[in-house]
Amino acid sequence: MQHILLTLCARGGSKGIPGKNIKMIGGKHLIAYSIHHAKNFKKWLEQNNLANVKIELSTDSTEIIDVCKLYDLKTEYIRSSILANDTAGKQDVIKDLVLFSEKKNNVKYDLVVDLDVSAPMRTTSDLIEAYTDFYKREGLDVLFSVSEAKKNPYFNMVELNEDLTCSISKKPREPILSRQAAPKVYEMNASFYFYRRRFFENDKMYLFGNASIYSIKHECFDLDHQIDFDFLEFLIENNRLNFPIK
Repeated sequence: MQHILLTLCARGGSKGIPGKNIKMIGGKHLIAYSIHHAKNFKKWLEQNNLANVKIELSTDSTEIIDVCKLYDLKTEYIRSSILANDTAGKQDVIKDLVLFSEKKNNVKYDLVVDLDVSAPMRTTSDLIEAYTDFYKREGLDVLFSVSEAKKNPYFNMVELNEDLTCSISKKPREPILSRQAAPKVYEMNASFYFYRRRFFENDKMYLFGNASIYSIKHECFDLDHQIDFDFLEFLIENNRLNFPIK
């Protein structure tokens, strides 16, 4: 049976939206949505005898730890200040938590699944479908969630040239006259990432290479700015989402 680690990474500092990870939205703390999804996914995996699953929290904030206790998620791990600054890479943060959890639980994980606290617009079904796809494709090291891009570099995205004229970002072989005719492209929505354990054994971790995508069909975006938070809050409180975020 597989061993799977589900990670939730939530540092205390947030410049774009202060206190974002535990800010109230839709009657609960933002992190509660990801805790809920992690527990539901864990339940499905274990009920179907697919894996032994652990959920681990990475944070440098005692306030976040206390909030997570309200949702029955406890931790013995405290993220170091080096991994809690603005320049720390997310994959380094996850790797440190993986190593801690493996030592604590005397196990080596087969898969690591990170649920991004600031991108909670996922469903348990999304995670199940992504897991099923990833599990079958043994050559993949990474599978991550995306959404169809609202702008397309082949059609309506431009870049400035050195002479301050502009040109289409990605030059197509033939002129593209409509959005529908442009090649399909995706934007990373940050909601979740599936990693095989071997990914973290590479000293030069990278996202692309043996990686693929899971396209989320419903609305999904991460909360970088206050306007993102306000928009999601409006959608939740006015029942405008057509999928179960809770």
